[in-house]
Amino acid sequence: MVGYAQAAAPAALSGAFARTAPLYERVRRVVPPADWAFFADDVEAILRLKRERNAVILAHNYQTPEIFHCVADIVGDSLALAREAMRVDADVMVLAGVYFMAETAKLLNPGKTVLIPDAGAGCSLADSITAEDVRLMRQAYPGLPVIAYVNTSAAVKAEVDVCCTSGNAARVVKSFGVPKVIMLPDQYLAKNVAAETGIEIISWAGQCEVHERFTAEDVRELRAANPGVTVLVHPECPPDVVAEADFAGSTAAMSDYVGEKRPPRVVLLTECSMSDNVAVHYPDIDFVRPCNLCPHMKKITLANIRAALEGNRHEVTIEASVAGRARASVERMLAL
Repeated sequence: MVGYAQAAAPAALSGAFARTAPLYERVRRVVPPADWAFFADDVEAILRLKRERNAVILAHNYQTPEIFHCVADIVGDSLALAREAMRVDADVMVLAGVYFMAETAKLLNPGKTVLIPDAGAGCSLADSITAEDVRLMRQAYPGLPVIAYVNTSAAVKAEVDVCCTSGNAARVVKSFGVPKVIMLPDQYLAKNVAAETGIEIISWAGQCEVHERFTAEDVRELRAANPGVTVLVHPECPPDVVAEADFAGSTAAMSDYVGEKRPPRVVLLTECSMSDNVAVHYPDIDFVRPCNLCPHMKKITLANIRAALEGNRHEVTIEASVAGRARASVERMLAL
């Protein structure tokens, strides 16, 4: 943002800045004024386009604050977005997140137009496994229930019994009442859920490129540099990182922990924007901010959200032969 911040704001942007000032107040602590001068025109246009098109924006917790707090209508983790997608009363849904999330929204709303601002916003987990891989796992372990993390393609979801998120993975695993299951594709989430539930889990060798980079040594160094800090981690982190933390949970669970426990100083070991979005609500809490950036989430910007609404760009479609079976696996998860 340095280049934008150093440039003088055109008169049109200055007017948009004034008109969007109430929205800027929400994010003033984490968005510099010079950056808002660049954002304001797109924010104003997006608000107008939403009204004109009867559109809503669903934004994941990893979206930047100007998206998350200023143009999104529904925000949350993967589970929250999946649930709320079913309740949306709109003609158009824009998914400010990654592609598998947009597919999930389309699965649950087959009659609505679902757009993703950048079709290249992928996911290392979703890219790590194919439908054929799932079929081969079933052959290798006949009779075992197969659970797919929601961070998978619709084609993969169509091949499994049920989906899960990081927030409900343990509940889904226990729901089968059996001593062994298959859970794909995140190997670290599978190991952490196995430790929590005592159920044996056959996993896939996938991992999140954001969370796999955190180490137990990172946690120890954070504690040494910040005495008394509370460390929250995502369960996609390796098990030794989870073991060093004070709490492990989904992005929604981490946010709830901060709100309920109100630790004076806290670090969220997850994607970078998460701390900024939570910090907006808790100005009295000191957020230590080492993080890893998700290059896919950061492909979503105000500019391409605006472009998606203006030009109906990157509409999500799913083959009928896949959609019905994939939808069933997501609906089974939501029923739990």
